Amino acid sequence: MRHWPLVVGALLLSACSAPGPLHPTPSPTSSPTTEAVLTPLPTRGPHPPGELVPYEAQSGDTLAAVAAHFNTSVEAILQANPELPSEVTTLAPGQPLSIPAYYLPLTGTPFQILPDSEVINGPSAIGFDVRAELLARAGFSANLSDYAYRLERPAWEVVEVIARNYSINPRVLLAMLEYRTGALSNPFPDEAARTYPLGFIHSRYQGLFRQLLWVAERLNDGYYGWRTGTLREFDTADGMLYRPDSWQNAGTVAVQLALAGLLDANEFEAAVGPQGFAATYSALWGDPFSASLDLIPADLEQPELALPFVPNRIWDFTGGPHYSWGTSLPLGALDFGPPAVVSGCEPSLEWVAAPAAGIVTRSEEATVVLDLDQDGDERTGWSLFFFHIASEGRIEAGIEVNPGDLLGRPSCEGGTATGTHFHLARRYNGEWIPADGAVPFELDGWVAKQGNSLYEGTLTKGSNVVAACTCSTRANRILYQLPGEG
Repeated sequence: MRHWPLVVGALLLSACSAPGPLHPTPSPTSSPTTEAVLTPLPTRGPHPPGELVPYEAQSGDTLAAVAAHFNTSVEAILQANPELPSEVTTLAPGQPLSIPAYYLPLTGTPFQILPDSEVINGPSAIGFDVRAELLARAGFSANLSDYAYRLERPAWEVVEVIARNYSINPRVLLAMLEYRTGALSNPFPDEAARTYPLGFIHSRYQGLFRQLLWVAERLNDGYYGWRTGTLREFDTADGMLYRPDSWQNAGTVAVQLALAGLLDANEFEAAVGPQGFAATYSALWGDPFSASLDLIPADLEQPELALPFVPNRIWDFTGGPHYSWGTSLPLGALDFGPPAVVSGCEPSLEWVAAPAAGIVTRSEEATVVLDLDQDGDERTGWSLFFFHIASEGRIEAGIEVNPGDLLGRPSCEGGTATGTHFHLARRYNGEWIPADGAVPFELDGWVAKQGNSLYEGTLTKGSNVVAACTCSTRANRILYQLPGEG
């Protein structure tokens, strides 16, 4: 939970967060192993500074991220690849590039564990039945249950709700459980495995739900840290420095970061190789690369979105880019609150409105998800995630909406909130999209920019700049007017 001092003349209003895991050092447990097919891996070694190396762009790559991976600059990549447009958002998967790379020692294995589409809860997860998978196997996880999000749930439902909220493919969560404690295959675990089914030994993370919360945060931090270029290196549980191979994909780095928090250096080296976690995954569901999908196309652009308000109403911009869900990357969400004369969680008569046409695919506690491609599945195409929406008056799932239709009212329901507001984030093919990046969040021409800290930042439209503030003042207010009005 965030805490701020009271400031004379301003009201403490609306910021939000969900309780997030800590990352203390665990006590590793033994890991099941499965036969894996060994394939030749490329060799890496020192090279002269700035030497051009070949690279094929991967789904979701941006120039800024590729530059960070190879310890170079966007300007140097553009100079070496004059055919590249300087304004490209996301690179075309498979596009050949020459990268002026600067070598870093201690880089890790080039072996790719999983494609991105097996880590994200996107199109490839459609049709996967978590309940059927668990009940069809002899492992102890089928009989587990835990208290998750205010309800006692069977294990399959715990996995489903974590996968849905964090937008992580449920297969990778199940494979983590199997790799660490044989949760899908071992019917007779010891008590430690039942209490800590991921082998993450910490008193605050007892039970299936909290174990999965911990690993979901690590997976998203690894995935989006690599996707945006902000993650360059990390430590294993015993303090060994690890730098992912410059050619790695985000899905592999996500798994690497998760495993690094569980294992010492020797165990980690085995886990990220062909006979480690990848072999366990393949034994469960076959070769993950045989059906991999490109989640992010070339030059991705956000569809046109209006401000999510009723016209001619004033709202406060209360939260700049911050966590889309939980306390893990990416910083994809923005917060808005109704102007108030009383701080705290007061009921509001204001309405949150649809910024675009779509179908409401999910309406549950504090949550509304709007599917913009209108195929009825939030894991495909663009979707908008609204949180802290009040139960009373909240739109029902299955309803088709047009821009401006009412979705619900802002509140403090769900997670942790310091004032009445709502939280808004975007996904494309299940992948959270950072609010400030190659495809910035834009609402009625207002473009989001990240600040120096969480919840800080600005919205800019032409010469108008509004800075986020957990207060209610003229400086952070936005008036939404339709074209031709005002």
